[in-house]
Amino acid sequence: MTVRLKIGIGMITFLTILSGIAGFVCGRYYSDNRKPNFSQKYVLYIRPDMNVEQVMDSLSKGAGVLRSRSIERVFRKEEVGRKMKPGRYVIEPSFTSIYVARMLNFGWQTPQNLTLSGTIRTKGQIARKISAQMMADSASINAALDSAEFLAAYGFTPENVFALFLPDTYQIYWTSSVSEIFDRFKKEYDLFWNEERKGKAKVQGLDPMQVSVVASIVSGETLKSFEYPKIAGVYLNRYRKGMKLQADPTVAFCFNYELDRVLKKHLAVDSPYNTYKYAGLPPAPINVPPKACLDAVLDPDEHGYLYFCASPDFDGTHRFAVTYGEHLKNARIFQRELTARRRAQE
Repeated sequence: MTVRLKIGIGMITFLTILSGIAGFVCGRYYSDNRKPNFSQKYVLYIRPDMNVEQVMDSLSKGAGVLRSRSIERVFRKEEVGRKMKPGRYVIEPSFTSIYVARMLNFGWQTPQNLTLSGTIRTKGQIARKISAQMMADSASINAALDSAEFLAAYGFTPENVFALFLPDTYQIYWTSSVSEIFDRFKKEYDLFWNEERKGKAKVQGLDPMQVSVVASIVSGETLKSFEYPKIAGVYLNRYRKGMKLQADPTVAFCFNYELDRVLKKHLAVDSPYNTYKYAGLPPAPINVPPKACLDAVLDPDEHGYLYFCASPDFDGTHRFAVTYGEHLKNARIFQRELTARRRAQE
C-alpha cells in the first residue's frame, strides 16, 4: 500500500469520524433545541421547596416527556436546579426541552384563574377559596383579613372587608403575594364602583358601603337571582319608612351561621347586626354579595311590598305582601304546607 493511499484512507476515516461527531452533535442540538419533547399539555406548579428532580419527575408523569435524556441534559446545562423560579407554567406539546428550561429559569408564568363564587359568609371561606387556587397560604390571608393596619391601606376594616370582594374570575399570577392579591381585588372594586354606580347609590340614599350591606342581606335571603331586585325593593321600602328590617340572615350572622333555623328565641340576641332588635342598617355586610345583588340594590323593583315569606311551593321563591295581614296569611299557608309535608314523611 502506497503512502498516498494510506493518507487517503486516513483522511476518509478521519472525515467519517468527524462527520459522525458532527451528526451526533447536530442530532443532540436538534433534539434539545428544535424538536418538541412533550406528548400532552400540562400545568406545572413549582413551589419554593421543590428540587429539580421533583420537577423533572412531575414533567415526566404529567407532560409525557418523550426524551428524558434531552430534558436531563438541558436542565443540567442551563442550571435549572439553581435558577428555576416558583410559578405556574403551562407546558404545551410543541415545546422543546430548551424552551421549558428557560421558561422555568426566567419565570415565564401563565396567569392563574382566581375564582370567587358561591356562598361566602365567613373570612375563613375567603381564605380557603383563595389559598386553594394560589401559592399564598390560608393563614397569611386570614391574618390579612383580621389586620386593621393592612386593610386600612385599602380603605377597609376587619369588620367591613366583605365589601371589598366581588365574586368573579380574575387572572393573576399564582405566585402573587397576599398584598398583590388584595391589590387586584381593590382594583376590581374601584372599577366596579364607577361614577354611574355611585350616582345610582346616591339616588337610593345610600353610599357604596351601605349598598353592600343591603346586598348582603338580599344575598342571604334567596338563591334566585331573578328575585334580587324585588327583595331589595322590600328592604329599601322598610329602611326608608324607618321600620326595622327584621332580616333573618342578620340573626344567623350573629350566631356565626351555626343555626339550622332562626327561631323566636334567637331574635333577642343583643347585637348591632340584629335587625329585629335595632332599626336601620347593620354596621357592615354580613357576607360577600354577588355583583347581581349589588346591582339589584342600585336598580331595585319599585313596588309597595313591605313583607315576604317563603313560598309554599318550596321552590326557593317567595310570596310578597303590602300589609302585615297579607303577610300573616301567606305565612300561615306556608306553615300548613310545611306541617303537611313533615307528617307525610313520618
